[in-house]
Amino acid sequence: MISVATEPGTVATAAVPADDEVAGRGSGRWAAGTAPLALAILLGLLLGFAGGLLAPGLLRPGDGSPEAGFARDMSSHHAQAVEMSILAHEKTTDPDVRTLAADIALTQQAQIGIMQTWLKQWDLSPTGRQPRMAWMPDGAGTIKNGLMPGMATDAQRAELRAATGRDFDALFLQLMLDHHLGGIHMAEGVLELSDDEQVTELAKSMVAGQKKEIQLIQTLQGRIGTR
Repeated sequence: MISVATEPGTVATAAVPADDEVAGRGSGRWAAGTAPLALAILLGLLLGFAGGLLAPGLLRPGDGSPEAGFARDMSSHHAQAVEMSILAHEKTTDPDVRTLAADIALTQQAQIGIMQTWLKQWDLSPTGRQPRMAWMPDGAGTIKNGLMPGMATDAQRAELRAATGRDFDALFLQLMLDHHLGGIHMAEGVLELSDDEQVTELAKSMVAGQKKEIQLIQTLQGRIGTR
């Protein structure tokens, strides 16, 4: 079992008998077992916390600031991607899908660590009083079924857990494509609102990284097919 951040301020225990993510494109080096991936995710989280501690920042954003809202909401958004990617690493038999899943899990778990460390440095709670996405001017309009942009519904997650083979791979890729598009929207939103160097640098890296992963997802969809 490993623990991964889910909703800000909570920790969910995720079984990792084989469900994790891939770390080096095309290598499939995690395929031999899930224990290395579990350790890598935990290491990534610790490095994320360390990165957050080392990041510069003279001013502390307030509780209702775009920076605080982004850190809280993106932590929850990322946590779902980590959950789905761990599942993909366990269930897929496609080495490229497995590698993509490990990349996503490792990267986004580390970023959760960075954002949660910011909140601690800012003396802010992991959860805020404002509704989801309230930090963005158009935030309320992006919420669908109570979920932030691109997030999978409970029904979709249940379908993913039940799927197998090509159907699983195709559904995972589609859900992750939607998830990345929503995450990019959120990261680009904070770039328009914040001048905090550490926040904008992380947001830029999220946009660049997820755009590259979208290209890979679309390539895999072309090979595997879509649902």
